[in-house]
Amino acid sequence: MEAAFYLFLLGAITGFTEAAGILPDGPLNAPVGGSVMFTTSLTEADGPFLGVTWSFNTTFFIISYQSGSSLIPPAYQDRITFFPSTASLELKYLTLDDGGEYSVTVFPDRGGRIKLDIYVPIFSVTVTPQSSDLVEFSSFSLTCSSSGSSLSFIWMNSSSEVTSSDRVQITDGGSTLTVVDVTRYDEQSYRCRVFNPVSEGISDPVNILVSYGPENTKMSASPSQEFYEEGSDISLSCSADSRPSAQFTWFVNGTKLPDSGPELTLRNIQFSQRGDYSCQAFNSRTLTNETSPSVSISVLQKISGVSIKASTEQFIEGSSVTLTCEASGSSPSRTWKKDGSDLNLSEDVTLSEDNTVLTFKAVKKENSGEYVCLVSNPVSSSEAKFTIVVNYGPANVQIEGKDLINENDQIKLICSAESTPSATFTWRLNGSEITGSSAEFLKEKAQSSDSGTYTCEAKNIITEKQSTAEHELHVQPGEKMSSGTDEGK
Repeated sequence: MEAAFYLFLLGAITGFTEAAGILPDGPLNAPVGGSVMFTTSLTEADGPFLGVTWSFNTTFFIISYQSGSSLIPPAYQDRITFFPSTASLELKYLTLDDGGEYSVTVFPDRGGRIKLDIYVPIFSVTVTPQSSDLVEFSSFSLTCSSSGSSLSFIWMNSSSEVTSSDRVQITDGGSTLTVVDVTRYDEQSYRCRVFNPVSEGISDPVNILVSYGPENTKMSASPSQEFYEEGSDISLSCSADSRPSAQFTWFVNGTKLPDSGPELTLRNIQFSQRGDYSCQAFNSRTLTNETSPSVSISVLQKISGVSIKASTEQFIEGSSVTLTCEASGSSPSRTWKKDGSDLNLSEDVTLSEDNTVLTFKAVKKENSGEYVCLVSNPVSSSEAKFTIVVNYGPANVQIEGKDLINENDQIKLICSAESTPSATFTWRLNGSEITGSSAEFLKEKAQSSDSGTYTCEAKNIITEKQSTAEHELHVQPGEKMSSGTDEGK
């Protein structure tokens, strides 16, 4: 029996050619240490089978089966499982040496061949960067390594697969990724995916950092104003697009300040600190710097000490007079008003170019009133008031009273004059001074000797001018006239 079995086996290995393939199209892939199932297309209905032989690389048999008995070489003991009903075979504990061609012969006229490829499984996928901290427009390389056999590589960034381009090179069978002219937009995480027909693995992410800048350096002031009052607090901020974060220094009018950092606080700022402020950003990795456009800080002193000074203490009609508006503070602007309304200028009333001096070429009584000088700058304002009283006269002296009265009647004459200050009065009768210095001359009982020419002399003690008026009065003797008699004024 055993001799016949070996003759059957020898014939199967050396000379049989299957009539129809009963194995699938190959190859089959399996990992080292794993198992593989060689499954035929036969079923129990195709049996019974006179004999089945499995061989490896045409010369080494794995199993010979006939009439319920199996012959298995020592090398395959405990490594195979044979399925007589379908002539299928499972091979376990695979090694790289198990890779090759497997054939099956099923007597009398069936058989097949299939290739088995054995692969070492993938594990320990790692990515080694040439550098992970780069300067923009330099280049970087990543190398992917892994255990396993017949390796294939795919590179992935944070969002998609990385493919070759003008700036991206994939070399060394796909295991090396090189990016040239790196920009900040290449700053992301990269992974390497390694695979073969029986396994795959992926690396931990490698983060690529790209140093760039500084650029877009700019500064701002808070509060943002065209002008600042002396004593204000101002905060200046500087920013720049930069990796790593930029270092900042400060300048005023091109002179470096001792301050550093992205914030500069000017507390209780003084007029002397006005000027054009700028900041400079510096990147310690790229070793470049950039200066911001300057911001002008205009500091103004508050308006104070506003006063109006006159060129004379007394304003006499016809004289030339000036009012000077004095003030301290920065960039004062002056506006004049009279009696609450805008000041009307003329040939006789003029202002200096800076509105500081108000000149009256020949002051008139109409120029009397309250004058206000409003001094302002963009951060403050103040005003001063001054009242002008124009001294003039006396003028238009007049005497009011009767020109005909009877003896024992009352004499009442009133003298008036236009004058500032009010005039003083002197009375005369027929050229001789008489008692009385007020505007009213009064005598209770007239006598005939009171007839004559009455003169009122008005005098202004400031202008030192005087003017007179005359009045004729007739005192008639006797009783009072009847109502029909002309009594005069």
